[in-house]
Amino acid sequence: MSGFSSGVVRAHVRKDDTVLVRRGRDRGKTGKVLAVLLKTGQVLVEKLNLVKRHTKPSAQNKQGGIIEKEGPIALSNVMLVCPKCNKAARSGKKVLASGGRVRVCKNCGETIDRG
Repeated sequence: MSGFSSGVVRAHVRKDDTVLVRRGRDRGKTGKVLAVLLKTGQVLVEKLNLVKRHTKPSAQNKQGGIIEKEGPIALSNVMLVCPKCNKAARSGKKVLASGGRVRVCKNCGETIDRG
């Protein structure tokens, strides 16, 4: 099988980044990334792509009923929002003099990573 990878994809977004949804039901909305699922190539975005889950009563959830929670969105369908210029932008990598690497906004050239 040529071209077979280990199943883990590289993500252009990280937890706590703000992203813009480019495709799907929530197109045009922005939200904070709650989790990045590298094995499936998806992200969970706060209060976006809400799905209803019907649950039975259990020890943790005595009542049971219908719970709304975030569903995963494909990484290819979200775009990073630059905190400096506040626009959806592609990101690049830049090597610092100290040897560390940071993400850089392709629109304004500012660094995206904190610290």
